[in-house]
Amino acid sequence: MRSIRLLASSLAVASVLASSAALAETESFSVIYGQKPVGHMTADVENGKTSIVFDYKNNGRGPTIAETLATDASGLPTSWTVTGSTTFGSKVDERFSIRGRKATWTDSTGSGSATVSQPSLYVPQSGSPWSLWVQASQLLRDADNAMPALPGGTLRLAKGEAFQVKGEGGDLQVTTLTISGVDLNPSYLAVDPAGKLFAFMTPEFVVVRKGYEGEEARLRGIAERLSTQRYVDMQTRFGHRYGKPVRITNVRLFDPAAMALTAPVSVVVSGERISAVEPLDSPATPGEVRIDGGGGTLIPGLTDMHGHLDQDSAMLNILAGITTVRDMGNDNAVLDQLVDRMDRGEIAGPRVVRSGFIEGKSQFNANNGILVGNQAEALDAVRWYAARDFWQIKVYNSMNPAWVPAMVEEAHRLGLRVTGHVPAFTNADAMIAAGYDELTHINQVILGWVLAPDEDPRTLLRITALKRLPGLDLGSAPVRKTLDSMAAKKIALDPTLVIHEQALLGRDGTATPNMADVYDYMPVSVQRGLKQQMLDTSAAGDDAAYRAAFDQIVATIRAMHERGVFIVPGTDLGGAFNLHRELELYQKIGMTPAQILKRATLDVQAYMGRDQSTGSIAKGKLADFFLIPGDPLQDLKATKRIAMVMKGGVAYFPAEAYPEFGIKPLAQAPEVTGAE
Repeated sequence: MRSIRLLASSLAVASVLASSAALAETESFSVIYGQKPVGHMTADVENGKTSIVFDYKNNGRGPTIAETLATDASGLPTSWTVTGSTTFGSKVDERFSIRGRKATWTDSTGSGSATVSQPSLYVPQSGSPWSLWVQASQLLRDADNAMPALPGGTLRLAKGEAFQVKGEGGDLQVTTLTISGVDLNPSYLAVDPAGKLFAFMTPEFVVVRKGYEGEEARLRGIAERLSTQRYVDMQTRFGHRYGKPVRITNVRLFDPAAMALTAPVSVVVSGERISAVEPLDSPATPGEVRIDGGGGTLIPGLTDMHGHLDQDSAMLNILAGITTVRDMGNDNAVLDQLVDRMDRGEIAGPRVVRSGFIEGKSQFNANNGILVGNQAEALDAVRWYAARDFWQIKVYNSMNPAWVPAMVEEAHRLGLRVTGHVPAFTNADAMIAAGYDELTHINQVILGWVLAPDEDPRTLLRITALKRLPGLDLGSAPVRKTLDSMAAKKIALDPTLVIHEQALLGRDGTATPNMADVYDYMPVSVQRGLKQQMLDTSAAGDDAAYRAAFDQIVATIRAMHERGVFIVPGTDLGGAFNLHRELELYQKIGMTPAQILKRATLDVQAYMGRDQSTGSIAKGKLADFFLIPGDPLQDLKATKRIAMVMKGGVAYFPAEAYPEFGIKPLAQAPEVTGAE
């Protein structure tokens, strides 16, 4: 699932505002996700003031935002309020104003102020995509299309292609704009000839002017093309293909089979594979490239076992040492294109193990994979995925539980494994009995112990009901029955512990625990997002209940681990640094750093039947590994400080690439000789 922070803004460029200041005007937009309308955005403008409403719901959740914005004669914001709730329900009460040269603001991170010496643009933390137009209208008028941003950073704009669109308002020529500078990735929008917002677009969803919904697919395609070109350019600059053998010297290897570090050695790579692991004093051969490991540790590439991969997370996963991602549900056509580009080396990204997402149709259904309305369609979906070499199917929330046994039987007949959420109005015990091989998300298991039979977890209840956990006896018969059944039937668990930590422990004003170690290295908008909680904890007792719920979750997973349940490390948060935190958290369930690294490398590759090629550093295996200066067996946090990553023999140095995302490098690149 791709998480974005959507912002709020005014209506038009300065010329439009000046000429129509006395007129009331309404702009209306449709929000379309997975080719399905899921919400709306409206902006009412009158006398230099704009009121914005932004509301959408996908997969049973989404933001509800109301904004009020005032601008001066040039269109520069002078006051801004944002209220409502975020995607997962936390309350929003954000305010900005500027008087003379003094700007002040309050958001989830707290209050701030600045004295501005030149026109500066406030970037709201929460809200609708409309704020991008406030930024664009000002940046277009600036001589170098760049302006200081508040609370920090610099906003930049690039003008792109013009193209024709058709809709109820007639044919229009619109122009693409790209805004960047304060977040990990750029934002893409389109404006009409009058200088008004036409669309905000991503490869996954769009917000488009009402009456032009038929342009949705093309708008997504344009955003996808712009994003792709960015990553193609980055791969050209940062993906080092040396065209000759590469010797990585003076490194100790993490050996997952022995769960120990080796003595210092050299690793030689030829093409995409490891050609030798040699004693440190072995002579080099003529024409080799030499990379000095500096006495650091070489670790096999990590695997995120719960991803929803997109282009924006692909390279960030590589830079974090994640060379394999098990994709747990996606737009199948979009993922096909992405995998093809990564496999051809056009853009950087991990190896992908695909899960076939199957969802039942309902008012709450997700819009990935294949939607089905009856058992026959569900079985056809299983066969569709089997014919296309998917590794497993994933059952989702709105599936009719009565269809699941037949789906499992057909999947197993065709050689597919079965995992998934627990569909609404049933429980984990029933899915285990139906033949699941794995359960996805620890909360999906727990809900069966705390929900009444008629309660519907297709909404945020699947998260908010966790505050009932402190009152649950983990030694009770229902809990023991589920855990014992999982152990006896060898049902694995994909707990995504890190997303539960973020949801249950994140609080406004404090960096969320999963990213606290890297907070200072992130761009300003990411830092602000990391200090915004996911859930609403304003009701009496909720703060303490959610904190205690996380402790209960950890205790539950620990009990599973002690029973021998196979725990697979995944994030559902895009991977990258979040996977490192997922692994750190496993120390709380009783695993040592060596056991954890073994699980995230060789164990999960063996689980997926891929350990003959990946999962350890040995002659003949794919050259998928990463270099860190420290010793991860002494401090697992050392895995975040990565000097080099190699995937299939292509070397990446995070210190080179991270600045493109606004991230400060966490480690220096190693010395490379002989590459000329």
